[in-house]
Amino acid sequence: MNILLVEDDETLGPLIQYKFKRAFHEMDWTVGVQDAEAYIEICNYDVYVFDWMLSNGSGLELCQSLRKRGDYTPVLILTARDAVEDRVKGLEQGADDYLVKPFAIEELVARDRSAWQT
Repeated sequence: MNILLVEDDETLGPLIQYKFKRAFHEMDWTVGVQDAEAYIEICNYDVYVFDWMLSNGSGLELCQSLRKRGDYTPVLILTARDAVEDRVKGLEQGADDYLVKPFAIEELVARDRSAWQT
């Protein structure tokens, strides 16, 4: 499975990437929306994992942009926003799954595996 992770936390991003590679998945990691757009232009991904609140944009807005362009690659949103309203908004605006921080890496791997198999 080839995954794009967009996470601006300089500690969490490399940890997620390391854990996925240990689970035999390919993962590109970037910290911002503009870099993510560049990765998406040159590579095909099976799953996207976007942090909602990035220092230079929004993972949810990136998801919406991809949907408008006809990209229906599964998207999982990572976020500290745990209110029911936020979860509903994330799903209604194009995300396929939503995981609240803090989370277990094993759960993230399982959710991505599930998204890829559907």
